[in-house]
Amino acid sequence: MKKLTTLFSFVFLVLVASSCKNEKSLQSYLVDTSGKEGFLTGDLPVSSLLTAKADVTDDVKETMQSIKKINVAFLKKTEDNTVAYEAEKATLKNIFTNKDYKSLGAVKAKGMNVKVYYTGSTDSLDEVIAFGYSPEFGVGVARLLGDNMNPAKVIEMLNNVKMDEGNFKSFGESFIGK
Repeated sequence: MKKLTTLFSFVFLVLVASSCKNEKSLQSYLVDTSGKEGFLTGDLPVSSLLTAKADVTDDVKETMQSIKKINVAFLKKTEDNTVAYEAEKATLKNIFTNKDYKSLGAVKAKGMNVKVYYTGSTDSLDEVIAFGYSPEFGVGVARLLGDNMNPAKVIEMLNNVKMDEGNFKSFGESFIGK
């Protein structure tokens, strides 16, 4: 009876240990890189960067309200951080192997690789993510968060808004530490 109890305990521990996933999520990655040496990180409230033109439709206004913010994390490539650059690139590539992230496409140009992913359904996006890396510039990720974003309406909105350059410039200066 004691051997049977030991066997069941062992099987139970193996099942519990194998059911625990050690997958890193994009959210935990963004939190972990915040304040980490060498990283540029930040959150952009979209409402402070975009303003609607006077004659936009209610759909455009609604779409603007469905977008909450953009999270950004970037590690600039230097001669001294090649190992960190490769590690961060591998970590992000591993995160995007999760089946929750669906690919929208990829672009390779001038040594830069950019992949775009989304979560949610094709008619109701929860987030849009751009992941890019280059041995010359570095590695980074930007995540647009929202509620039930409609891709067609987001494109229409982008055609009917203007960037508030003053807010964007001040964010950029605080983001890169100038």
